[in-house]
Amino acid sequence: MVNIAVVYHSQYGHTKAVAEAVARGAASVAGASVELVSADDLPAPDKDRKLGGKWPVLSVADAIIFGCPTYMGSISAGLKRVFEASSGLWMQQAWKDKVAAGFTNSGSWHGDKLNTLQDVVHFAMQHGMIWVGLDLLPGANSSKGSPTDLNRIGSSTGVMTQSNVDQGPDVAPPENDRKTAERLGQRVAEATLRWKRGG
Repeated sequence: MVNIAVVYHSQYGHTKAVAEAVARGAASVAGASVELVSADDLPAPDKDRKLGGKWPVLSVADAIIFGCPTYMGSISAGLKRVFEASSGLWMQQAWKDKVAAGFTNSGSWHGDKLNTLQDVVHFAMQHGMIWVGLDLLPGANSSKGSPTDLNRIGSSTGVMTQSNVDQGPDVAPPENDRKTAERLGQRVAEATLRWKRGG
């Protein structure tokens, strides 16, 4: 059994929808237990540098998948706050050799989402984590392709999704983006099981 935490910040619900898709994908793998953790449930350390809220969920996780919207071409403040609050754990190397992955959503097709994923990668590397990217070929990049393809934005580092700014999270991002997110969750669960077995 492996424990997987999906940590997300979501201002309007679109990134939460992606996080839920990631969690579904991870939970579809036998032997994986998954918990969604909102950034709002990960408070800053108290005066004694103790971490409350749902931080213990991350302590026992074998893998942590991080996600947030891309705001102004970068990581959202909500997830950045969580990253900075983890500095005490960094000093203890508490997350060393945990598996990590990431996802991000924006209103624009591009929106400089790669900058956000690179922020997440660098954070994971600071903690000595093992990064798992997306294993889907780019979609929608040929005359036979379609905007409804999986991985339509063509990211390999992690999942990039796009939500029309005039649509709510009930419809945006579209189903193929959510299916792409499910695949990332599934892949992380599979990789974590192999990593924990030492295979």
